Amino acid sequence: MRIPFNQMQDVLYKLFVKYKFTEDKAKLMAKVYAESTLSGVNSHGINRIPSFIEYIENGLVKVDAEAEKVESFGSIERWDGHFGPGIINATKCTNRAVELAKHNGMGLVALRNTNHWMRGGTYGAQAADANCISILFTNTQPNMPPWGGKDSRIGNNPFIVSIPREQGHIVLDMAISQFAFGKINDYKLKGEKLPYFGGWDDNNELSNDPEKILLKERGLPIGYWKGSALSIILDMLATLLSAGNSTYKIGLKEFETGISQVYLCIYPEIFNDKNLQQKLISEIIDYTHDVEPMTPGDRTYYPGERSSLTKAKNLKLGIPVNEGIWQKIIALSI
Repeated sequence: MRIPFNQMQDVLYKLFVKYKFTEDKAKLMAKVYAESTLSGVNSHGINRIPSFIEYIENGLVKVDAEAEKVESFGSIERWDGHFGPGIINATKCTNRAVELAKHNGMGLVALRNTNHWMRGGTYGAQAADANCISILFTNTQPNMPPWGGKDSRIGNNPFIVSIPREQGHIVLDMAISQFAFGKINDYKLKGEKLPYFGGWDDNNELSNDPEKILLKERGLPIGYWKGSALSIILDMLATLLSAGNSTYKIGLKEFETGISQVYLCIYPEIFNDKNLQQKLISEIIDYTHDVEPMTPGDRTYYPGERSSLTKAKNLKLGIPVNEGIWQKIIALSI
């Protein structure tokens, strides 16, 4: 089924107000969830709402809490999220990293004790809208085996890089697993197999069956052993910089909460060559676009380009959502 963007945003706003969020926070979260779904990322948009409400009801997300600065080291700051909503905390920390970057050329906020930020690309786009380059990442619960191991010990630690661009921002938003687990669940909801291997089944064989992969959450790292190493490094950086929980500590809990994140922003206008920067980016994009596709009628894309096209299409036609998920949300909002 397809839902108009404004209708989805209104329903979500009413739902969050019902769960005692202030009007401003309810508007922000409704906007972020709806825009993620509008861009085709249902896995970290509308599909996450029921589990987010469950986290609130279980006391894992503190409705009234939000991030605050606890230590300052010039252009680097440590913040504590106090287990508040991930979207509220992430928005606030991105804004602060932008402020630091515009004052110092570069700014870094390391956040601990927060909750899932949902779609990480949201904050890459937020930084780019403020004319900043960003490098953002988070650790997670254990959901991938370290290369050569059987059991999950590392997280798929989403990694975001954004670059502002007048003709459309570049926004890389990727998990360090071949498929984000929300995306794997998308395929499960559709009753479809993954197009490529996405993790291991009970027989320690690589599988493209969502149900078999989700059974024990043993995802496949991107680049095999290289992705495994990258996951470990990102976890180390997020933990050390924030003085927060590592994937190991997060995995000791029943639910994924108290995660650690990094928000690094760079203000490119300090270089005073904005026209050159845009020219160089366009050269790279034009060069990668100008290639014969392997599949006739197909084409190549820069990071974030597909999402922009999907967003425009869904604004016009309505946002495709799983009917069962939508009915759950309607029931919760009443």
